[in-house]
Amino acid sequence: MSDTQGGSSGPQVPGRERGAAEPGLPQAPRVALTPPSLAVPGSAGAPFVAVLPVADLPAGGMVRVSHGDLDLLLASVPAGILAVDDRCPHMAAPLSIGGLDGNVVACPLHEGRFDLCSGETVQMPTTGGLDADGLYHPTWSPVGGPSKEDPPGRKAEARRLTRVRRIRYYPVRVVNGWIEVAIPR
Repeated sequence: MSDTQGGSSGPQVPGRERGAAEPGLPQAPRVALTPPSLAVPGSAGAPFVAVLPVADLPAGGMVRVSHGDLDLLLASVPAGILAVDDRCPHMAAPLSIGGLDGNVVACPLHEGRFDLCSGETVQMPTTGGLDADGLYHPTWSPVGGPSKEDPPGRKAEARRLTRVRRIRYYPVRVVNGWIEVAIPR
């Protein structure tokens, strides 16, 4: 049994990367490299669970899968397959119903955009707030949209103090045609 995270056993063929397909055979799906510092707490050493056949995740696609009360977003981006919480790091809207453009997923609620490979915010949500480093961003309106007012009060204060976090990753591997995710207990 082998996986696409380099856990295959056996000799490496000179001139070919570990995990690469034999010449003439289909390429095995790749697992995206993600920042180790952004791993979901408790996921290192967590048991892997088969969550979706590889064939059910098209290239450039996203699929929501649930395991108990955990909703995951599986995405097939140019860098490979990855798994994150299916929640916007701003206000928890399901990213799986947003759009995917290369590595960037768009939240359907407040137009925030997030790089699935780096975990970073590409575009702050329209509601503004604090970015992951604590820098304040004001509210904004999409081009051609109505001006977004931000009247003073508790709601404005809540928006000002809402922090948009970096995306966190679950370890992923592909075994025997299935995408497996390490899920903490």
